[in-house]
Amino acid sequence: MSGRILVVEDEAASAEYVAKGLREHGYVVEAVGDGRDGLYLATSSAFDAIVLDRNLPGMDGLSALKAMRAAGVETPVLILSALGHIDERVKGLRAGGDDYLAKPFGFSELLARLEALMRRRAPGRGEQTKLACADLEMDLLTRRVTRAGKPIELLPREFKILEFLMRNAERVVTRTMLLEHVWDYRFDPHSSLIDTHISRLRKKIDDGFAEPLLHTIRGSGYRLSREA
Repeated sequence: MSGRILVVEDEAASAEYVAKGLREHGYVVEAVGDGRDGLYLATSSAFDAIVLDRNLPGMDGLSALKAMRAAGVETPVLILSALGHIDERVKGLRAGGDDYLAKPFGFSELLARLEALMRRRAPGRGEQTKLACADLEMDLLTRRVTRAGKPIELLPREFKILEFLMRNAERVVTRTMLLEHVWDYRFDPHSSLIDTHISRLRKKIDDGFAEPLLHTIRGSGYRLSREA
């Protein structure tokens, strides 16, 4: 199983423990330590699951969760908390949580619970299995990419880059964002590594078509859209 997971946890050691483990299992992870930042990301970007701590600066976890649900976010949420009493678990579930895991916890249990949540996620409840930008289409289940019905063969890294660009279609995606979401580590964002991959991807999805979709935004990054 793979996908994008948002981790909202203010304890640095715990956040790194969870994020590192998830990345080792093939997930793309976005980690923040503030409730308001978590709410912003949950409502502005697509995730397959959210790991949400209850005690957070800026906005507590349950308030952030209620705001997510009020905004129409239906992403499965696993609540983490040092408060493990049954009354606290009930509060978390009634606030909109899908599962509740008390601290301390083992990573294997957290992973199993997340996988169960994502398996149970009912079709039609906000789950994206297909992405599209103009005549470019991506099926996340079959991992098939086509443009104007023509199959496009992508390498695994190219697929991940294009998936991130398509999830953020019409928005500028910076080099730093690509490094963090596709490579899951940080180094000089001006490295030629990104440009090389983008160049190869552009040839595959744009060559032979009258309308280019993958644009370089000078000084900012890249954008997948009909217009530059």
